[in-house]
Parts: sequence; structure tokens; C-alpha cells
Amino acid sequence: MSLETQIMDEMKNAMRAKDSVALEALRAIKSGIILAKTEAGASDTLSSDEEIKLLQRLVKQRKDSATIYTEQGRADLAAPELAQVAVIEKFLPEQMSEAEVETAVAAIIAEGGFSGMAAMGQVMGKASAALAGKTDGKTISTVVKKLLA
Repeated sequence: MSLETQIMDEMKNAMRAKDSVALEALRAIKSGIILAKTEAGASDTLSSDEEIKLLQRLVKQRKDSATIYTEQGRADLAAPELAQVAVIEKFLPEQMSEAEVETAVAAIIAEGGFSGMAAMGQVMGKASAALAGKTDGKTISTVVKKLLA
């Protein structure tokens, strides 16, 4: 079942349940899918990698917004953002823990024989490709810096 079909089914359920937070998050996903399909040079369907990147971008946007709201003392605005994150994350593959990311990055470093901060770009490229959809870029970057330092 495609992501778009899943989203439509979940939207119907959210409407029946009168769950406005879930409905808003699902509409954002649907909007993102439609925008991605209508971009110049895009095809009629999204690959699973493109779907995952879209979902990760939406999660990151909401987490960033929640952080800003929290810093400004607006917990009332941060709570719905975090609730939307929970709804969107249901459609993402299970995320790796930092320990699992560290193990995977250490294997990439050992395999390529990388050392020093000068190799960070190469390690980031390989790690980002290998761990795409399983964790976010910020976590990968933090782990790579830690292991190469």
C-alpha cells in the first residue's frame, strides 16, 4: 500500500474520530506529497526514499518549531507540534538509537580506513547513504564528529 493511500485512510479515520491534531498532520503529509509530485521533472509517483525524506523533513520542521516555541515560553503552541510529530513518525521506519548509529558509523570508518576530521565529508556521505531513513542527519553528524575526533 502506498504512503498516499495510507494517508487517505488515516485521514478518514481522523475525521471520524474528530482528531484535529492528527488530521492537520495528515493533511500536511498529503500536501507535501502533492507538491513533490507537481515539481518540475517529478514523476507521478514517489519512490519510498522520496517518501521517507518528505516525512523526515516534516518531522524536522515540527520539532524545530516546537523548540522555538518552548524557548519562547509558549508550551501551548509547542504541544500540538509535538503531537503532530508523533502522528507523522508512525509512517517512518523505526529509527535507530544513537548506539546503533555509532556502531554503523564505526564500521564505515573502519572499512574505509578514515581518520581525522579531514575525512568527515567522505564518512558523512557514506553514512548518510547507508543510514538513510533510519536516522536523521544531525545524529549522524554528531556521531561522526565524535568518532573522528
